[in-house]
Amino acid sequence: MSGAGGHGGTIRVVLADDERMVRTALRVILDAEPDLAVIGEAATGAEAVSVVRELRPDVVLMDVRMPEIDGIRATEQILATLADPPRIVVVTTFENDSYVYDALRAGASGFVLKRSGAEELVQAVRLVARSDSLLFPAAVRGLAAEHGRRQPSAAPPWVARLTEREGEVLRLMAVGLTNAEIAAKLTVGAATVKTHVAAVLAKTGARDRTQAVIAAYESGYIKPG
Repeated sequence: MSGAGGHGGTIRVVLADDERMVRTALRVILDAEPDLAVIGEAATGAEAVSVVRELRPDVVLMDVRMPEIDGIRATEQILATLADPPRIVVVTTFENDSYVYDALRAGASGFVLKRSGAEELVQAVRLVARSDSLLFPAAVRGLAAEHGRRQPSAAPPWVARLTEREGEVLRLMAVGLTNAEIAAKLTVGAATVKTHVAAVLAKTGARDRTQAVIAAYESGYIKPG
């Protein structure tokens, strides 16, 4: 990811939605913020892939259902073809939707509802750009409980490789704690937590916290509820 703050402190955003009115509304909300800038738009999944490759934003707001290819396939293509991909946030009408869960499994960093207020949308973009906490952790847990595998046939190899402390950190990540909050909870330094988080991501093969938490639920390492 090109990273928030890499362009004079401004988080650069691409909007991908087949409804022009939705894109216009999102642009108005985001461009009103001094640290956010919409740098491109796309009306289809294929166009989203092309625009992201060209403009290299920090964050993409991606509709799930779009013509040509949907937001799930577009997410997969962006993450598979860019060495330093942006964070992708799914924009959806219904939060308890298998499409949303599939998008998270494909690599999206979180999701927001189309009916979300302006402040909630802005904070979601800032949060995923920082990538130091989980976006709407209760909703992610709910999706995992509804759509994740309930009884995996066997635990993946990474489960045995996690240390006890790394497991604690992963569970605290799953409830949405930031690095600073985890450090306070475990009475350790922030740098130590950062090291543990990096180890969790490496061992689970996850590119960010959301993917690690999804992997934890799907493996049965963390039980829903």
